[in-house]
Amino acid sequence: QVQLVESGGGLVQAGGSLSLACTFSGGTFRYYAMAWFRQAPGKEREFVAAINWSGGTTEYEDSVKGRFTLSRDNAKNTVYLQMNNLKPEDTAVYYCAAYRGGWIVRTLGTYDVWGQGTQVTVSS
Repeated sequence: QVQLVESGGGLVQAGGSLSLACTFSGGTFRYYAMAWFRQAPGKEREFVAAINWSGGTTEYEDSVKGRFTLSRDNAKNTVYLQMNNLKPEDTAVYYCAAYRGGWIVRTLGTYDVWGQGTQVTVSS
């Protein structure tokens, strides 16, 4: 059974940086495209970034372009989300997600494996 475990959330001041990691187990990592979504209080879960099976292609939600970088290490079964120049509006629970397929998909419903989430709080 595929499982995802996120780590690296926390509290940071506006303009600061955080790095999230998501470790994959229970399957063949390179068969899965990976993504991060986030959910702020009172809001729907939204797409943040996704990466294809090889790590050669990434996509980002417009508000994080140029500030967030998504990467993966297939030897370590891990994806990393480096978040720089954080803003208070980035405050949310961040979820790692996976689906068995090589290509990037932004649609939440496509992803069938989810982590438990990690809180990111950015103070102004």
